[in-house]
Parts: sequence; C-alpha cells; structure tokens
Amino acid sequence: MTYWLLKELQYDSEDGIPRKARIDAAGALHHIIIRGIERKKIFYDDSDRVNFLERLGLILIQTGTICFALALIPNHLHLLLRTGVAPIATVMRRLLTGYAFSFNKRQGHLFQILREVCDPQRLILG
Repeated sequence: MTYWLLKELQYDSEDGIPRKARIDAAGALHHIIIRGIERKKIFYDDSDRVNFLERLGLILIQTGTICFALALIPNHLHLLLRTGVAPIATVMRRLLTGYAFSFNKRQGHLFQILREVCDPQRLILG
C-alpha cells in the first residue's frame, strides 16, 4: 500500500511538478490514517475517544458518509470511509478541526494525515 502525507499532496513537489489530483467521487472508498505529529498520542483517555467518536458520528450523518471500519490507537487512527454527498476533504476538515481545537487547548498541536483511495475489489472485509 502507498500512503501519502497530506502536506506533500497539497503543494507542488520540489522539482516544480504539480501533484496529481485526488480521486474523490461520490461512492469512492478511502482508507484514512491520522496520526499525531511526531507520532505523539492523539487520544490520552476515554474522554478524548468519546469526544472524537461523537464528532465523527454527527458528521457522518450530516454528510451521508459511510464508515465501514475504524480503529482508535493512542497515537493514530484508521478510518475506512465511503464518500457521501460531501467530499471526503470536507468531512475530514470538519472532523479534525473540531477535535484538534478542543485537544490543542489541553495538549498542543496534534495531527499528521495520510490517505489513499482504495479499490473495493481488493479489500477483504470480514
């Protein structure tokens, strides 16, 4: 699997060649990895996890995004999402901005984001 840092995808590469456009059509399947800067914790306790899950649930409903799987690990998380009516970038911006704002007040800067578009035929969901 190939993972890209969001930061690298947003800017032209060092040789001046523009990045490739991300695929994000309604129904696209995305494996998203979000980790703490320098692999620091993004979840310190259950209140952090509950805060994140409540935000995620609300945004999924509002955007028609489907979550097939998630894993919350102290220093990162994985999401397997199918794009709904809102682009995946909008979903993630809303989710992470709100969570990071509340987290940053207590702990400091938080996220580094990796993401790839997945071929649903190659996934094994058991």
